Amino acid sequence: MANIKDVAKHANVSVATVSRFLNKKGYVSEAAKEGIEAAIAVLNYRPNQVARSLSTKQTNLIGLIVPDITNPFFPELARAVEDIALSYGYTVVLCNSDEKAEKEELYINMLTQKYVAGFIVTTNLLKAPHYEDVSAPIVALDRTINSSIPTVATDNVEGARIGTEYLLTCGAKNIVCMRGPVGLGPADDRVIGFLQATSGKAVQTRIIECPFSFESAEKIAEQILLDFPDIDGIFASSDTSAIAALKVAQSMGRLVPNDLQIVGFDGVQLGNMVSPGLTTVAQDIYKMGAHATRMLIKMIEDSSLQEKNVTVSAELIVRGTTRKD
Repeated sequence: MANIKDVAKHANVSVATVSRFLNKKGYVSEAAKEGIEAAIAVLNYRPNQVARSLSTKQTNLIGLIVPDITNPFFPELARAVEDIALSYGYTVVLCNSDEKAEKEELYINMLTQKYVAGFIVTTNLLKAPHYEDVSAPIVALDRTINSSIPTVATDNVEGARIGTEYLLTCGAKNIVCMRGPVGLGPADDRVIGFLQATSGKAVQTRIIECPFSFESAEKIAEQILLDFPDIDGIFASSDTSAIAALKVAQSMGRLVPNDLQIVGFDGVQLGNMVSPGLTTVAQDIYKMGAHATRMLIKMIEDSSLQEKNVTVSAELIVRGTTRKD
């Protein structure tokens, strides 16, 4: 099996030049690059990843930490991150934290010891001090960790305002907002959008906290429909909550959209598979994951970021859980 010395000899360059080429660190002339690439192809050279990580203190691994892999929003994000990372020669390690700070910290410490190149993090935690002293580059996805960490997120205020306004144009007068956890940035922003849309309008509103979990949302939706049988609209801060509300409404004999109209938020593929299809404020999930991955790779490869905080617009998708007379 060929080694780095064989490549250097075949390309007529130094071992140090081959090392700079392989690690993408330092200057390598175009002529040297061509010679090294040709030598690698002829010799069928495969870098020793363990040796490289020991010498450079970095691998081609990217850690992706998500709070709840059972929420369909996060697998769709993970797909985008994996696609883009692979196209740049990086491998993604997916970690599910179960919304627990100790698990997030465990993954951070473990992957740092393995010389992970960087992290993409989506955390549901209200405080995440365990990210403050991480030496590897970090990009926050979908929600902000702190002002020093680059972030890619949806305009949640505007998206919620658009979704709620559509519910109003469909004639809803007695609306419940199934908001996400209090203190979680995207959830708080979506409440702001909901309030902006309903403020000053001749409608009755209620705001009820609801975790981004199907089982919890199902129980809360059932209680909502029992306590407030006259409601005719639900704006849910996640598609998971909206689909749970749809299931409960149907089991209780509420006709959707004739008796009750529902608008979700996220745009996961599952919303198009339920019946009736879910009207939702769709985040561009793939674009978010792809953008975050490219940002992280630029940071890893010592390129300057043109923009540190990226906001992606949301889009209303109208399906069968709403109706216009």
